[in-house]
Amino acid sequence: MKSRRLSPGQRLTLAIPYVWIAAFFLAPMLLVAKISLSQSVLARPPYEPRFHWGDSLAEVWAKAQTLTFDNYRALVADNLYFDAYVSSLWIAAVATVATLLVAYPFALAMARSPRQWRPFLIGMAAAPFWTSFLIRVYAWIALLKDEGLINNALMALGLIHAPLEMFATTGAVIVGIVYSYLPFMLLPIYAALDGQDPSLREAAADLGASPPEIFWRVTLPLSRDGVVAGALLVFIPAVGEFVIPDLLGGSDTLMIGRTLWNDFFANHDWPAASAAAIALVSILLVPLLLWERARLREEEGRR
Repeated sequence: MKSRRLSPGQRLTLAIPYVWIAAFFLAPMLLVAKISLSQSVLARPPYEPRFHWGDSLAEVWAKAQTLTFDNYRALVADNLYFDAYVSSLWIAAVATVATLLVAYPFALAMARSPRQWRPFLIGMAAAPFWTSFLIRVYAWIALLKDEGLINNALMALGLIHAPLEMFATTGAVIVGIVYSYLPFMLLPIYAALDGQDPSLREAAADLGASPPEIFWRVTLPLSRDGVVAGALLVFIPAVGEFVIPDLLGGSDTLMIGRTLWNDFFANHDWPAASAAAIALVSILLVPLLLWERARLREEEGRR
């Protein structure tokens, strides 16, 4: 069977995503990687590049043989970076699980609602994007502070006698991440639930399965792709989050986003910050590669 040749318009359409990725992801990452191999100096910009865009292949090869990777070795030698990575991964993981627990019931309710109501519910789920991300985070400051709305309401009801310490804590950062990234978890799960065949649940009920059994054996497994997609959309940006921990976190809330900001703008150590950023991207590629590998193995098993 002969393969159908693509027209020039189809080739252009298929090429657009690759050009976009190359221009807005690969090119900036190459620039960051180039800076990570440089040496920090007191100048503008504050680094001395080892490679220049006009270098010939022979010059690039000669310089590559003299690389020391000191900036990457510093990531291992300095406990600050290790603690920041571990803390960021832990906070992002907890926030992702919490977001999943909040989003799944809402997504299930949306998918089971009358069809004429679903566009309105989807619009409400995306409503937070209609306002500035920064304003939404600032709103949580007014809610979580000692004299904020939550503490005043609890004290007025007589449930507490002193303000709860909620602001400037790791818990506040997790709450901020859950609120800010909830639509990224909600919408993929809703899409997976909405695409399920209702006859499968009816068949399970006819075979004697109870509603909880139908959920655990039919609904939840069939929504796995949406759960994984939502989890990745929340976990990956949450690891490198800067605004939320900076506004809602305390001095003991250590995340790699704040560490990178300090290296770039306070310490003016661009090579060290670039090396940390490249290491962060490498770490975040691990769950993507593991998921893709598991998916390919599952497809091979089905064949």
